[in-house]
Amino acid sequence: MPPEQWAYENQAWCRGFKCIAGTDEVGRGPLAGPVVAAAVILPVVMPDLGITDSKRLSAKKREAVYEGIYRYARSVGVGLVDPFEIDRINILQAAFAAMAMALRNLSPAPDFVLVDGGLCLPVDIPQNAVPKGDRLSISIAAASVVAKVTRDRMMDVYAADYPEYDFSTNKGYPTQAHKSALAMHGSSPIHRMSFKGVPAWGSQ
Repeated sequence: MPPEQWAYENQAWCRGFKCIAGTDEVGRGPLAGPVVAAAVILPVVMPDLGITDSKRLSAKKREAVYEGIYRYARSVGVGLVDPFEIDRINILQAAFAAMAMALRNLSPAPDFVLVDGGLCLPVDIPQNAVPKGDRLSISIAAASVVAKVTRDRMMDVYAADYPEYDFSTNKGYPTQAHKSALAMHGSSPIHRMSFKGVPAWGSQ
């Protein structure tokens, strides 16, 4: 990332914070699978890994950047919320819960958090919500890559369990092919029953 995309981290360091974590989530929009979040604490000095918003990277490049993040980051935490809990508490609260879980899985614990989006998290840590943060903050971008690769790998495993939905291709998102599979086969145990377009179990 260019130097300006360290700006939010530099501001926090200048305020005296030592462990700045970026956090992001993926998987709000899919009809199936978990919502997955990651939190990443990067060192002050590190090589250029090509970290940027995960949506701007090819799958192959994301995998390479993911490996680099795990190699050089001070800490990486991951959190996820499964479809049953998403249905129970709603997707926004599930995304918050996943990010809070990812932060708890960091060691050392962060003393400041940069959050992707316009809302702060319900955690007792100083934080800054950054709209479009995955494009503006290298720590948030790193979290977006870790979360995306982690979730994609999970959906590839689910694809073997439920081949009729082609999760390896659509990752649970509502593509036309996925919606057609739902119409033909009904829902699976990993579908989000509260989402529009997902039929009740046993119905087709």
